[in-house]
Amino acid sequence: MQVNILRHLPTEWNTLGKLQGRRDIPIAPVTREVQRQIAKNQRSLSRLGPFSKVLASTLQRTVQTAEQYGYRPTIDPLLDELDFGPFEGMQKSILFETFGDRWTSNPKEIQLGESLNDLKQRIELCLEKYKNQKNVLIFGHGSWARALISYYNTGDINEMNKISFDNNEFMTLNFNHRTLGIF
Repeated sequence: MQVNILRHLPTEWNTLGKLQGRRDIPIAPVTREVQRQIAKNQRSLSRLGPFSKVLASTLQRTVQTAEQYGYRPTIDPLLDELDFGPFEGMQKSILFETFGDRWTSNPKEIQLGESLNDLKQRIELCLEKYKNQKNVLIFGHGSWARALISYYNTGDINEMNKISFDNNEFMTLNFNHRTLGIF
């Protein structure tokens, strides 16, 4: 299975450096620069397609992003962003100050609105659910995507906060040659 993951377009909260998590924040007005990035990504995605399944989370920012790209995605709650609990709506810097090095070195020890082990389980369930799809396009979220990339690279999500994955960035992961214990 090939997984193409595209992080949602910027929101006002992204611009302000606030943690969104499960808050249902819409995308910000699409600027000309973002339109140029979409056009560039669409050219790349057209070379990677066709997609056997196009997915988005239940949160409007991923659905709105898919629509900006011309897709009508299937909605799946397994793709929802990490629940940051009491940190949602706060500056990311407060989370970093609260957890210090544990945020980057061992985030699985941290309990937010959900544990990072629960996030890992959702990723595994998602991969299992769609394992028979040849080429999946996911419109997703930052923490979810970084956790997936870490899982792809190491078989675990513990490296997720050492990875950068910006709004409107996409990456292709080929799980056909990976043995992660679920295929």
